[in-house]
Amino acid sequence: MKGGFYGLRGKELSLITIALMCTTFFIWAWQKTALLTSLMPPPPLLKLSPEKVIVNNQEELPLNEAAPMSSAQRSNQRSVINSNSVTTTDQNIEIHTSVSEEEAKDKQIQRPETVVGPQGPSSPREVDGEHKQLVEQVLKEVEVAMAAPVRSPHASSPVKGKDDRNLTMRTENQACNYAKGKWVPDNNRPLYSGHDCKQWLSGAWACRLTQRTDFAYEKLRWQPKNCQMEEFEGFKFLRKMQDKTLAFVGDSLGRQQFQSLMCMITGGKERHDVIDVGQEYGLAQARGDTRPSGWVYRFLSTNTTILYYWSSSLCDVEPINKTNPNTHYAMHLDRPPAFLHRYLHKFDVLVLNTGHHWNRGKLKANKWIMHIGGVPNNDRKLAMIWKAKNFTIHSSINWVNSQLPKYPGLKAFYRTISPRHFVGGDWNTGGSCDNTTPMSVGKEVLQDESSDASAAGAAKGTGVKLLDITALSQIRDEGHISRFSLSARSGVQDCLHWCLPGVPDTWNEILFTQI
Repeated sequence: MKGGFYGLRGKELSLITIALMCTTFFIWAWQKTALLTSLMPPPPLLKLSPEKVIVNNQEELPLNEAAPMSSAQRSNQRSVINSNSVTTTDQNIEIHTSVSEEEAKDKQIQRPETVVGPQGPSSPREVDGEHKQLVEQVLKEVEVAMAAPVRSPHASSPVKGKDDRNLTMRTENQACNYAKGKWVPDNNRPLYSGHDCKQWLSGAWACRLTQRTDFAYEKLRWQPKNCQMEEFEGFKFLRKMQDKTLAFVGDSLGRQQFQSLMCMITGGKERHDVIDVGQEYGLAQARGDTRPSGWVYRFLSTNTTILYYWSSSLCDVEPINKTNPNTHYAMHLDRPPAFLHRYLHKFDVLVLNTGHHWNRGKLKANKWIMHIGGVPNNDRKLAMIWKAKNFTIHSSINWVNSQLPKYPGLKAFYRTISPRHFVGGDWNTGGSCDNTTPMSVGKEVLQDESSDASAAGAAKGTGVKLLDITALSQIRDEGHISRFSLSARSGVQDCLHWCLPGVPDTWNEILFTQI
């Protein structure tokens, strides 16, 4: 009897061959198929030079699924300056602040509006059939965007050989990628005084008014690779924005960017030619509110209006039962904030953001119930927080993009996620950001793609531009408020919000250059 391989019959050989082919096909499909790869949120990459650092920014996971850094991981993160390759797990999960003014503001809901403006829709609700099609289309876009492969820094480096000048040198016909570059010392910084900008700057974010004693973080300037940013000056900004309105719509990081811009324009000095016009936008503080739903200021010298509207989820939120003070709230993932419906026609520049309020803790605390098509969501795909967030980002950007033909003068931006830097735990489990030496020392951001894949995928192919600040902010861990918060408690640090003056000033410099 013949033995071994040569003893197999033709039928047995055929079965083995088929099994091998099926296994090969399954492995290939797992890697390539969007349906399979979209089951897990892809980790964005932060590519630095000379070392390359991989940062896993999973801001959309629920708090109870987060894996805080151990003390060993924290030590590894700080070794980024001297290590050849470091992997961190800085997960961008919303800081679940205790009952604070920010959480209280979540409960102050902008009522839905039916009047949009000259050409806006008369109702925020859509026809069921068309709406279902839209939901399916957006879900498909989310899956395609999140399934797109993210290049490995080891497999495809942006630097080839010893000289990258031929690959990265900007030509006259190429736009500058302001997200690529490095932080450099600049003794002409900061652009305003944290002591003096009391008219616009919240005391909680003015680290010069706290017990913090190191302020080297104020002396760094972002230098894009192979191109220059226009130098920011208040009078230049007002001249650019004469007779125009700039609106920030988003969460507390959007509010920080708003306050930063007000301080930058005024140089941190008190101005008597700036008036509050919040009533024109329905933003006067109501009785019993800890603060209004936003702020609107107008510079009379140039008729320039700067506005911030609070919308932490970037979707329409309304009480389910308006007569019940303890009612739950419908969180309409497929509808932008009613404020945008009503006032978009008045804006010339719009900056949107969301991200850090997308977790189970916030939804439960604020009694938010996700809705699609005007009814509670029953789509299992959207039951996952990170997919609901990404769906909302796509939906909001698509809606704004659909309005651009009506308002051709409108420049719309979506600002990418601002990273958080809790290590050794989370905000309430001993997490900290005590470092005073930035990770940016000797580093250069070289990646072409944004570290915020969901935002980049949503903006791609639309008229909404990406204000990409994630990677450049990721290497500025020393710039957070840290333990110096005015309301700080023992063991609780703020590694989400930034000291001002600080990193958000750079976000506005990039915005200024692009408008």
